[in-house]
Amino acid sequence: MNLQATGLIMHCRAGFESEVGAEVLALCGRHDITGVVHGKPDSALVRFALAKPCDWAHLLEAVPFNDCVFARERFAWMGSISDLPEQDRAGVIVNHLVALYAKTPLRFGRMSCEFADTNEAKEMSGFLRRFAPHLEKALAKKGMLAMKAEAPTLHLFFETSSACDFGLSMPDDASPWPMGIAHLRMPIGAPSRSTLKMSEAFFALMSETERASTLRAGLKAVDLGAAPGGWTLQFAQRGVRVTAIDNGPLAQSVLDTGLVEHVRADGFTWRPKQRVDWMVCDMVEQPARVAALIADWFVTGRCRRSIFNLKLPMKKRYAEVEKCRALISARLDDEGLSHVMRMRHLYHDREEITVYLALV
Repeated sequence: MNLQATGLIMHCRAGFESEVGAEVLALCGRHDITGVVHGKPDSALVRFALAKPCDWAHLLEAVPFNDCVFARERFAWMGSISDLPEQDRAGVIVNHLVALYAKTPLRFGRMSCEFADTNEAKEMSGFLRRFAPHLEKALAKKGMLAMKAEAPTLHLFFETSSACDFGLSMPDDASPWPMGIAHLRMPIGAPSRSTLKMSEAFFALMSETERASTLRAGLKAVDLGAAPGGWTLQFAQRGVRVTAIDNGPLAQSVLDTGLVEHVRADGFTWRPKQRVDWMVCDMVEQPARVAALIADWFVTGRCRRSIFNLKLPMKKRYAEVEKCRALISARLDDEGLSHVMRMRHLYHDREEITVYLALV
C-alpha cells in the first residue's frame, strides 16, 4: 500500500509550536527526510511539508509517536480539500477519498474530525460534533470504514468549515485520545488537579501490559514532593502502598485510604531503606537537578520505575529536554542499566513535560 504523504500535521499546546518544529526536524533528520516547518505562534498546530513526497508508512516509522515529546498527536498529511459546499460537504469529501484510493485496498478503522486547541478555533467544535456523524455515515455507505482495530485512522483537520486537511495514522502508533486531548474525570477525594497528570501519564506513557504488571495491589511507591497528595492518590486507589515525602500537609482524603505514610522530609535528601517498585516526583526545581536526582535513584538500585515532571524554562525548552534526556541516559548506560524512557508534554501539563523511566 504505497501511498504518498506530503508531510506531517501535529497538534500541540498553544505556544509550543517552535518546540514541535525543532523536534520533527531532528527526528526526520535521522532518516535524511527533509522539509519545511510551518507553525504560527499560539496556533496549537504545526505542519511539516516534505521536500518531496514519501510513503506514508515510512514517514510515520521515521517519526514514531512515542519519540514525540511536544506533539500531542501527529499523522501523515496526505492532502487537502478546499471549497467545500455548505450543502454537501460530506459528499465532496467522500467522493474525493474514493477517487484517491480507488486502486488501493485502503479502508479506515475509525475517523477523527479535528480542530486546533485554541479559543479561537473552538467554535469548530460544535460544527464538527454535528457534521462528523454525517461524514461517518457517508464513508460507511461507500465501504470505506472497515471498523477493524488494526486499520489506519482517517484524520480530517478543519481550519474552517469549508476546507480540511486529511491524513493517516496507525492506532498502535498514536495518542489514545483524539487530538491528544485527555478528558479525564477527577477522582473522588482528589486534593488537586495535578492528579490528572498522573492519570493521563499512565495511559499516555505506558502500555496496557505495563499498567497491568506494575500498577497493582501490594507494590510499594515513594512520592517525592507529594503534598497535597494528587499523585499519591492515584497509586493508593490502585492498592499500591505509598510513602509520601513532603514537609507540607497531605489532604485527609489521601491519608484516609489507609495506604499512605506521610514523612515530613526534603525530597532531594530523603532515601528509602529498601528498594521500592516506584518513585514519582513532581517538585518545582531546575530540570537538570531533578534529572540528576532521578538518575541517582536508579543507579543506586532504589527503584525500578519512575514517573516525574521536568519544569521547563521559558526559552530553549527543547534543548533543556534533550539535555535532561542525555544526562539520565548517560548515567544509566554507564552502569549497564537497560531502560526505556518516554517523554510527553501531556494535555494536563503546562510549562513542563512528564517522563516515564523504567528498567528492562
